[in-house]
Amino acid sequence: MLDAEKAMRIKKLIHRSGYRGFKEVDLILGGFAKAHAAELCEVEFSQFEALLEEKDHDIFDWITGAQPTPKEFDTLLFAKLCDFTPDIFK
Repeated sequence: MLDAEKAMRIKKLIHRSGYRGFKEVDLILGGFAKAHAAELCEVEFSQFEALLEEKDHDIFDWITGAQPTPKEFDTLLFAKLCDFTPDIFK
């Protein structure tokens, strides 16, 4: 991927992650995207984009363990996301 293309894709991912409408998920996904989007490999990037297609309440339930994570999202990327602690004071 070209650098300009990747930069635009990262910018879109960060925006989509941080402005979803469910504040808790905005903080987790948006914070994770800001902190790690540039270092994601293509597979992880695609996995993150696919996750963004899911409903916020489902994502929150999977992260908190209230509901089991579906097999397609039970990945190393999702484990990193679950371990991520957003810095809400920045």
